[in-house]
Amino acid sequence: MQSRVGWVQENPITQERGTVLIDPGTEGGVLAALLELGPEARVAGEHFHPTLHERFRVLEGTLALKLDGQERELRPGEMADIPPGAVHDWWNAGGAPASAIVWVDPGERFLEMISTLFGLARTGRTNAAGMPGPLQLAVIGSEFRDVIVFAQPPPAVQKAVLGPLAALGRALGRRPVYPELQEPSEIRPPDPELLELAERFRPPAPAG
Repeated sequence: MQSRVGWVQENPITQERGTVLIDPGTEGGVLAALLELGPEARVAGEHFHPTLHERFRVLEGTLALKLDGQERELRPGEMADIPPGAVHDWWNAGGAPASAIVWVDPGERFLEMISTLFGLARTGRTNAAGMPGPLQLAVIGSEFRDVIVFAQPPPAVQKAVLGPLAALGRALGRRPVYPELQEPSEIRPPDPELLELAERFRPPAPAG
């Protein structure tokens, strides 16, 4: 398989731009990416990753992180670990461009999902917050429930409505993954120093 190091995915709505530093298709399955953020960048809302370990290291600017109800700010050189199941949210708190390295382990399905969401935003198929319509979102959410679950509405409500909405969405032609959106928006060889940082702070392999 062709290496995806240097592949760029960009979301113009949420002001996020990710460049792959460690390809999750290689041994270990970890994804690392340079995340460049516009002044008002933020994710769509509080969420958790049922099976994924996430880690951030800020390079430039200030990121605000809400983790299990507690807020703190991360500045250059500071890190945060987000274990599976931990409810969290983050946003650019500095009012200026910011950047961080983010690791996701395992990362293959996360990269597939993010490429889909960013691609939908780039091609005008999301709302002003960068979210797809309800049927498309239900199809993606149903497929990737092992990757991400939003805190609201409550999980029991999500479970009750997600299946029927996803079935309707699929019947109307919505898909969880679009192959054309998995291609990079550009390819940009990363700085060797970033590659070295990505390897140095890679999350350790799970015990056993």
